[in-house]
Amino acid sequence: MKLSRGIAIDLLMRLSRSLKEKQSLCKQRHDKVILLHDNAQPHVAKQMKTYLETLQWEVLPHLPYSPDIAPSDCHLFRSMAYGLADQHFHSYEEVKKWIDSWIASKDMSFIRRGIHILPERWEKMIASDEQYFESFCSL
Repeated sequence: MKLSRGIAIDLLMRLSRSLKEKQSLCKQRHDKVILLHDNAQPHVAKQMKTYLETLQWEVLPHLPYSPDIAPSDCHLFRSMAYGLADQHFHSYEEVKKWIDSWIASKDMSFIRRGIHILPERWEKMIASDEQYFESFCSL
């Protein structure tokens, strides 16, 4: 699915509003928002960069684009794929309901694990001199 600049910025606006609504809880745990940001075309556009500057979020750059090393594929989407294996949906609403339920079922330790494995994966990728991997998740 191709993500347009407008949609990407709209998603960031919604995320920013949601974080502000939960601000007291977030501030207790974190002093800033760090966004893992890939270098796909809509994400590096001037309009997007300008909007991110207004949010004052720290932007953690993604490794140069390569579909075989997307960090989100290793934890979040791989786990979601296992959950989806035997699912069949008949409408968009069913899909949305399943995703909402799946996300709600994940506790903070699941999220922390996904975040904590990123530096190790990146270090292994850098040490490999950017060689192709059949699966970045198996590093």
